Amino acid sequence: MNRVLRWEAAAAVAGLFALLLWEWSGLDMALTRAYGSPGGFAWRDAWLTRTLLHDGGRALAWAVMALWLLSSSIDRSAERARRLRWIGVSLLCLLLVPTLKQFAASSCPWELREFGGRVAAYVPHWMLGVYDGGPGRCFPSGHAVAAFAFFALYFDRRESRPRAARWWLAGVCAAGALFGWAQLARGAHFLSHTLWSAWLCWVVCVLAQTRLRWRPASPVTG
Repeated sequence: MNRVLRWEAAAAVAGLFALLLWEWSGLDMALTRAYGSPGGFAWRDAWLTRTLLHDGGRALAWAVMALWLLSSSIDRSAERARRLRWIGVSLLCLLLVPTLKQFAASSCPWELREFGGRVAAYVPHWMLGVYDGGPGRCFPSGHAVAAFAFFALYFDRRESRPRAARWWLAGVCAAGALFGWAQLARGAHFLSHTLWSAWLCWVVCVLAQTRLRWRPASPVTG
């Protein structure tokens, strides 16, 4: 494992500890109360949060994916296969979190009685199998993955174009933070939902990089 990959693996471990500390702090509800009230969430249907950052963010993500796929498909260099593999990793991230959500017992903040919902009461999502009385299926944040899935582009470019890769990483983190804030303000997710989505996408990319780096060379025939 080279130095850069060691840093990326260490970031995954540090991120996990930071997430556990956030969970232990119990600040999810306190932060959500800054945006919600018994009357609901004022930002739920605002143009900035719903139209621009939610609907527009999703459209932007698919546009970036289409451009990445197009540029890789017409690429005739030796890097084409690697780029296509990283597109596959990005798509895996885009599918993984929505799939996990289908098994989550936790409901979205706007479903909670405290914020004007009808039936749900707050139950921390890490209390697995404990239902809150609502529809569930709200953990982790699927919308944040529209940004964090593109961690894979950083891993794709970090050796051939390291400076551009670092800028791309910063952009992905900024977009993910904006998408996460929008969903927090709308009452669609707790902050921890976004943080776990970022961590999962990063870990998937680190594991994929480890697999690609140590993949045995194909035997030479002929």
